[in-house]
Amino acid sequence: MKYKLEWLFTIKGGGKVRFHSDWLEGDLALASAEELEKIGKAHEFSFEDEIGTEWSMKEMRKLLEETEEDPHDVVVYFDGGFMKDTNEAGLGVVLFFRQGKKKFRVRANERIGEMETNNEAEYAALYFAATLLEEFEIKNMPCEIRGDSQGVLKQLEGEWPCYEEVLNRWLDRIEKKLEALGIKPSFKVISRSENKEADKLASQALEGKRIHAKTQLL
Repeated sequence: MKYKLEWLFTIKGGGKVRFHSDWLEGDLALASAEELEKIGKAHEFSFEDEIGTEWSMKEMRKLLEETEEDPHDVVVYFDGGFMKDTNEAGLGVVLFFRQGKKKFRVRANERIGEMETNNEAEYAALYFAATLLEEFEIKNMPCEIRGDSQGVLKQLEGEWPCYEEVLNRWLDRIEKKLEALGIKPSFKVISRSENKEADKLASQALEGKRIHAKTQLL
């Protein structure tokens, strides 16, 4: 989670000017406020997170202590594969997040039946990604979701209409799950080459190779 720091600065003659920072990591935002406070001319500090919640200096200190080991900086890659002969889908998800000073990658896949189209497999893959967020207790924060299915992402953003009933049901499930977790999603369409790891996981699921692994990155 990133924060925007705001403060009032007293200038010569008693005038006051309000400043705000760029988006900063929580510990950097708090450290910046503490340094400014030492100058003696900066005051009325406030912090706004990416969800829009505001925090005082005291609240910010307590928040960072309580959430130090919570997952953050979350990025999700998803892809779905479809086997027409069996109406099965392979779902592939790669999840990156930080926890404390450590960065992790989760690779997971799943094979499910009763699918109708490749598009439905893509929606199912994104719902599977949302269940992984829940599994790793990732909640109440922004999350960037990346995939090569432009239709799915544009429909989730509300930019493109969705006329198929079965896909609308998946849309509702995904939105409800993200809302229940307090996730503020942003969506990014990427190329198939950028999404090759999730694509491979989806293919492996269709081959019967189940993967669910969490790895700490250097």
